[in-house]
Formats: sequence, structure tokens, C-alpha cells
Amino acid sequence: MEVTAFGCDADEAAVFRARAPYLGITPVITAAPVAVDTVGLAAGSRCISVGHKFRIEGAQLRALRDIGVRYISTRSVGLDHVDVDTAAELGIRVENVLYSPDSVADHTLMLILVLLRQGRAALARIEAHDYRLGQARGRELHDLTVGVVGTGRIGSAVIDRLRGFGCRIVAHGRSGPARVERVPLAELLRVSDIVTLHAPLDESTHHLIDRDALAAMRPGACLVNTARGGLVDTSALLDALESGRLAGAALDVLEREDGIFYTDRRANPVDDEELLRLHRHPGVVLTPHSAYFTERALTEAVVNSLINCLRFERGVQYD
Repeated sequence: MEVTAFGCDADEAAVFRARAPYLGITPVITAAPVAVDTVGLAAGSRCISVGHKFRIEGAQLRALRDIGVRYISTRSVGLDHVDVDTAAELGIRVENVLYSPDSVADHTLMLILVLLRQGRAALARIEAHDYRLGQARGRELHDLTVGVVGTGRIGSAVIDRLRGFGCRIVAHGRSGPARVERVPLAELLRVSDIVTLHAPLDESTHHLIDRDALAAMRPGACLVNTARGGLVDTSALLDALESGRLAGAALDVLEREDGIFYTDRRANPVDDEELLRLHRHPGVVLTPHSAYFTERALTEAVVNSLINCLRFERGVQYD
């Protein structure tokens, strides 16, 4: 069985080469994304594996269908970079992979602590050889209420970590761990000092945190998003930050990150005004969609993508 893996970085390619033979799979590996002029690399493969950094839409999907591809396994939890409706119309099945939630959960806690201890400003002072303390003292998690929106695998892992800090935790989600205080979203926004997002992005959650939601948050609260950029109305968030209503935000994902994140823009400055405003705000911490970026998550994503392809070829159905 042959599986073509598109959009592979060098470390992903190494895992594909090391693990695929144990599953009886011959990998065809390319750094190129799925594009109309690259789909020929998948000739002879009914199954392909793709990354999350590039969009796959109608033209690419039709080209894949025409060369016989019937299954796409994306090496990500999210599916929003693939036009799954068009894929279904063309007879192509699309599935995600699960990997350890610990990578994103750890990153989330890091961002929360950086916000509470003014880590961005402290590191900037150190880089400039200014060893004075900041003007404002930090806050301790033990004294705060953290609202977790989305209580799937990642949200639940965040809750597990937060318990060790002794803070009050409130949660909004359909499932998740027992022994957590579940509240409606409006109540969570009202009582939380920190709101952290771990919901999937779909039509029902697009701009879940909009202007009204931000106005409902506690004055001086902070927002953390390590899920999907489209959960937050960036324009409304900027207004809330610049007016002083919110104290800060830590964002690993943005609405218009495509074409910016994962690129070196030192010689080609970013011209997205909203992103530049986020950079200028002293209470904002940005990371480039890197919460998932750990060795363990890499291995599990590649292996589970291969297993998905194997199950599809064997006709195994599972939830």
C-alpha cells in the first residue's frame, strides 16, 4: 500500500520513513503542498496525508479525485483548512488525527503565566540589559477564576493542569471531566479573570467571542486562544484591548494567519494592520500557531495519519 504525504517538513518526513514500513506502507514524501500541479505525485495512491498549513479547496480536490484519491488524512485535529463539503460531494473522505493534548495544554498554561507575570515586557527589558522590575506586580493564579470554553481532550487537559494552581475553574462545554463547575457561556464570561478557548471552529462557533461577548467579560480580564483564530472577532478584540477594558490577550492563532505564520517576514514586513496593532499592544503575547509543535505530537500525528489510511483501505469504520 502506498500513501503520499504532502507538505512534510524534514522532521515529519523522517518519522514517515521510520514508521511507515512497520505498517506495511510505502510512503511517497514531498515538502510540496497539495496543488493542481503537484497532485500527480499521488498517482497510484488512494490515500494521502496532508498538513494543516495549506488550504485544500475545490480545484485541488477535483484534481485529486481525477487521479484516484479517495481518502485524505490531515495531520491535525482541525479540519477547517479542507473544504470537507466539496470533498464529500466528490466522494473523498476526510478525517483528522488525534494526538496527545498535552502539547497544546502545556502551551496554554505557559501563555496564561506569561500574561499574569508580564513576561513579554520582562524579557524585552532583559534583552535591552535593563534589569529593573516592572512597574506593575504580577497576579497569582491561585487568586483568580479561569474560564475554560470547550471541554474536549485539550480543554480537559488544561483543566487538569489548572487544578494544581488552586484557582477557581469554571467550564463551558458539552462533555469533559467530572468535578468541574459547569456554567453557561454568559456566566463564564462574567466571572472569569482569564478566558481560555478550546472549542472547534465551525459555523456555530465562528466569532464566538464577538463584540458582545467581550463587553460581557470582567473588566481587566485576559483572553487566551490556542484553538482557532476564527473563534475571535479580531477587530472587536483590538477595541477591547485598546480601550483598556481587557488587560491582555495571548494568541497562538489568528483569523488571517495564512501566508504570515510559518514564514520569515524580516525582509518582507507584514502589512496586516490588525496584526501590527496586536504587536504594538503591550498586553498582547503572540506565538505563531505553535502550541502543537512538540516531538511527541509530531510522532503521534504522523503515525495516526498512517493508521487512518490503513483503516480506510481495509474498510474499517470507526467513530
